[in-house]
Amino acid sequence: MLKFINGFNLSIFLLFTILYSYQIIYAFVALYRSKQNQQEVIPQKLHKYAFIIAARNESAVIGELIRSIHKQNYPQELLDIFVVADNCTDNTAEIARGLGAIVYERFNREQVGKGYALDFIFNIIEASYGDRGYEGYFVFDADNLLDESYVAEMNKVFDRGYRIITSYRNSKNYDSNWISAGYALWFLREAKYLNYPRMCLGTNCAISGTGFLVSSEIIREGHGWKYNLLTEDIEFSIANAIRGEKIGYCGTAKIYDEQPCTFSQSWNQRLRWSKGFFQVFGHYGFDLFKTIFTQRSFSCFDMLMTIAPATFVSLFSIFVNAFILLSTLIAPAQSPQLIAITLGAIGAALINFYVVLFAFGVLTTVTEWHEIQAPTYKKILYTFTFPIFIYTYIPITIVALFKKIEWKPITHNISKSIEEIQQRT
Repeated sequence: MLKFINGFNLSIFLLFTILYSYQIIYAFVALYRSKQNQQEVIPQKLHKYAFIIAARNESAVIGELIRSIHKQNYPQELLDIFVVADNCTDNTAEIARGLGAIVYERFNREQVGKGYALDFIFNIIEASYGDRGYEGYFVFDADNLLDESYVAEMNKVFDRGYRIITSYRNSKNYDSNWISAGYALWFLREAKYLNYPRMCLGTNCAISGTGFLVSSEIIREGHGWKYNLLTEDIEFSIANAIRGEKIGYCGTAKIYDEQPCTFSQSWNQRLRWSKGFFQVFGHYGFDLFKTIFTQRSFSCFDMLMTIAPATFVSLFSIFVNAFILLSTLIAPAQSPQLIAITLGAIGAALINFYVVLFAFGVLTTVTEWHEIQAPTYKKILYTFTFPIFIYTYIPITIVALFKKIEWKPITHNISKSIEEIQQRT
């Protein structure tokens, strides 16, 4: 048994290193390319876009999003705003109409979720607004805010031929507490140290919930939006990676969104995300794995690692060591050395995981210091709590394996204008 557990722990360490060491390379690429002077890109054309906002009882925040769209330094005649008031019981629809948006109300208690709302509005646009010639669609959540140059910057990348583009995701409430900071720091890291180096290296980026642009050609080819798993964003990213459609990234296009502040709300949201990752893996895992070899696709390997997260490898290691530890404690005379070895392995796994996450948290905090809206002491403090926030995924992941999860809305109530956000950065 001693030989087995030593060999197992060494194998897990080597597997973890082999599978995820490429993300360290990503970090070096991001740091190196950030120091280079980026040439200003002048697009050949100002394209025509529609904004798509799926909103459920978002009267507290949707007004500021629409106002931030109206303040874009991009010709307003090339921008239209569509809002899906999805199963609303408040005055979200009235507020959006009053601010000039084209609003459709949807009431469907069977097909619940953002994916169904998107498909609903895309079908309406195709049938009733096809003559307006939209070349692309921006997809946002109602709690988002846009930097005034957002559309202009995204247009530069779209003009280069990318048909799907994601953007830099910041937070409206980083400094609320360790939970909101945990979310925000993760999304900042994802933008700076995953999507940015992916773009630099010419591999596939990934959509992360909100703040992305998709060509109208993609929507027509797919006959609407057919991604309705609990994490429709990663499903969309992976389906396109398998097809060979390259997703781009624009780091100069910045959005701000609101993160949960209570653990119960965070638990429900991340439980849905975790279950959604399992769903996506079940639907697309084999095709992803196959395409890695048949198409020699590093993008598919990267996406496979995204839906089979490092926490799962660590969780498996801890489970095996804990099982052997408990078995040994029942009969300690059988092999007392196992107690020290398994305890050491469990402790090492937790400590190593903390150190890696802490390092990424520190790196992201330092390089994105001026983007983070929080007092200095909170920026420092939340680098220490960031790994703890990620640790809470362990029980969430376990519960998601066995529990049936349904889509539930997240309440948003932080109403800030884009001017208020920019004054604090």
